[in-house]
Amino acid sequence: MQGATRAGERRGAHSSCAIPALSSMGLAMSLAGLPAPAAAQGLAPLISRAAPQDFAGLALVLGLIAFATTTALVHLRERRRWARQEALLAGENEELRARADRVAMLVATEPQLLVSWHGRDAEPQIEGDVGILGEGASGRRVLAFGSWLPAAGAQALERALERLKERGERFQMNLRATSGAYYEAEGRAIGGRAVLRLREVTGDRLDLLRHRDALAEAQAERRALAGVLDGLPEPAWRRDAEGRLIWVNRAYAKAVEAADPAEAVSRGLELLDAPTRKAMERQRAAGATYRDRVTAVVAGARRVLDVTETPSVDGTAGIAIDVSELEAVRSDLERQMAAHVRTLDQLPTAVAIFDAGQRLTFCNAAYRELWQLDATFLEAGPTDSEVLDELRARRRLPEQADFRAWKADVLAAHRSVEPQEHWWYLPDGRTLRVLANPNPKGGVTYLFDDVSERFNLESRFNALLSAQGETLNSLREGVAVFGSNGHLKLCNPAFGHLWQLSEDVLADLPHIDDVIRLCGLLAPRQEAWDVIRGAVAGVHDTRTGFAARMDRRDGTVIDCVTAPLPDGSTLLTFTDVTASVEVERALKERNQALEQASRLREDFVHHVSYELRSPLTNIIGFVQLLDAETVGPLNDKQREYASHITKSSAALLAIINDILDLATVDNGAIALACEEIDIRETIDAALTGLQDRLAERDIGVVIDVPADIGRFVADAKRVRQVLFNLLSNAIGFSDPGQTVTVTARREGEEVVFTVSDTGRGIAPEVRARVFDRFESHTLGSGHRGVGLGLSIVRSFVELHGGTVALDSAPGRGTTVTCRFPRVPSRAAAE
Repeated sequence: MQGATRAGERRGAHSSCAIPALSSMGLAMSLAGLPAPAAAQGLAPLISRAAPQDFAGLALVLGLIAFATTTALVHLRERRRWARQEALLAGENEELRARADRVAMLVATEPQLLVSWHGRDAEPQIEGDVGILGEGASGRRVLAFGSWLPAAGAQALERALERLKERGERFQMNLRATSGAYYEAEGRAIGGRAVLRLREVTGDRLDLLRHRDALAEAQAERRALAGVLDGLPEPAWRRDAEGRLIWVNRAYAKAVEAADPAEAVSRGLELLDAPTRKAMERQRAAGATYRDRVTAVVAGARRVLDVTETPSVDGTAGIAIDVSELEAVRSDLERQMAAHVRTLDQLPTAVAIFDAGQRLTFCNAAYRELWQLDATFLEAGPTDSEVLDELRARRRLPEQADFRAWKADVLAAHRSVEPQEHWWYLPDGRTLRVLANPNPKGGVTYLFDDVSERFNLESRFNALLSAQGETLNSLREGVAVFGSNGHLKLCNPAFGHLWQLSEDVLADLPHIDDVIRLCGLLAPRQEAWDVIRGAVAGVHDTRTGFAARMDRRDGTVIDCVTAPLPDGSTLLTFTDVTASVEVERALKERNQALEQASRLREDFVHHVSYELRSPLTNIIGFVQLLDAETVGPLNDKQREYASHITKSSAALLAIINDILDLATVDNGAIALACEEIDIRETIDAALTGLQDRLAERDIGVVIDVPADIGRFVADAKRVRQVLFNLLSNAIGFSDPGQTVTVTARREGEEVVFTVSDTGRGIAPEVRARVFDRFESHTLGSGHRGVGLGLSIVRSFVELHGGTVALDSAPGRGTTVTCRFPRVPSRAAAE
């Protein structure tokens, strides 16, 4: 374009030079009025006739003509030359334009950017596609290399541009932008300009660059990994496909006692024994990783190693970690954990440990006993939430209005870093102190401390202190406690009132000597006070309690009792026994009178019982003779009367016998005739005398006795009497059609008899007195008695060393249980 402009300028210059010549030539021709050849032919005659001045004008004209002609000729020649030059320049221009188009076409064939500098400090000229740097890119962003290149790439490009501008050093480099794209940067010095060309790398070259960077990273990682493996204290190695060592680290060389890794590889020194290597070969052949804990000799010492060998494409890689100390620590830890578990199992405090996943990992015996959960449930490792849900389902947790919120508050211990304390008041009345202690590696350890007894003891202790204080203050006896230093510690108001000591004196906590001095005014007998002083202020090891009676001047009699206390104090009690002394004689006299009355009563009971039994026996005999009609026949009315007399006589005889038995028991004169008796035969014998009553009242009897129950040692007569009385009561309080059940069982070292009925039952207020003598309650039934049957039962069972229990409720019947020892004690037998 610039060449075409200069050619045009030269053509204009030639045209301006040719214009004067043409003008001169035209002027000469116009003056002559002839064409140029004719003018030349006509000049000759004119010259001959011309004057000198005419020659001057002619010369002038001729000079002008010559000049015009010459000028025209020169103009023509130059015009032809400039025309040729113009055509040459035009061709050059077209060629340059074509070259420019070709260059533009070549530049446009791929996205690229050209930046040129005419001088070091000149403004850069930017041409090309700025969009290769991303959307929104601008010229300023192109030159702000740090905005689209990493710091290292931006610094390298800036240094290369500086060298290009200063020294014209050519460069070419590949850059990776922060966006991940690759760019090729090329710098050259062209025509005094520094030119930077940037273009985005695509296609195969991009793949090549990416693979090259990946290779470089892999090589760097490999070198780093090799350095790390070589610096490991654990032996590491690599094997080829044939199982031969191709690389080992320094720790491996040290383990096999080689000078360096190269020697270990060249000599093929193996760290592991042959069986282990064969097992590794089998795993390698199967394409699996070998893992095992083996023993090997490492640097001359036998160690325990965790060996891992992993197959790769061209072989295997392995490492051996020395776990000897870990194994020793693990064994020691297992022993300690076992001891810890045994210790925890012996603790009365319930312990439960949950891991980071909130699953139960351990609970001691106290925990299992506290909550009574199934062993299978606990061994399954339930979560903390599942345990709480199970306890709630069994109604063993505190009742909560919002159980979900309460449970979330309990489970918050798993996210806490501080121990949490809760108090649980269980439905069964127990109080638990629950301590949730977070574990260092996650999870919680729960401690359940049953403080019910402590609370009860504390409450009882406080109540006892209060009761003792109130009791001491309300006692009529004077009570004083002196410390080990001899000074008064506490006393009740009765003490000061008894010895006429003011509250001010007692408030100063006087010494025992001062108290004796003040009290001695009322009781001058010094011997008792000396003993009291020795009991209070004497040597602790020799202090003993004593009792003394003191007579005061006013006639009052005081009983003093001293008792050493465990803390070194001494308790003194002063009791006014004046009235007791006065009535003691009367009591002794009355006691003697009561003893005589008791003997008279016993004699009367025995005398009357025996005197009554003798004629009663005669009556029964005669009635039986009449009933047997041995002296003559009886009519129906007489037979009915005889039956009534027989039944009444038998009942009276039973009452008299019971009274005699009770009197014998009271006197301690009864002795058991113990022998081995058959249990089933004893029950049958007791039922024999009740068959008539059973048939009369339509009462059924069920005997539940195992066939192999066998025998036991007891007084057969007394056992039959016990069963007879129990069955008689059960029949009497049963309605017609009901059933009485007799049961006998062996329970450990005891023989248990149970007599049950389904009658009316016994009310609670009556049940407490049924074993008392002469307590008779019909309870709406037709049964009558004097109330000695159950008294006899209890007396005879207790003589054997057993116990009697009664269970009854209105409308539910009555069950009486008698427990006899398998063999009565010697005292009971005697």
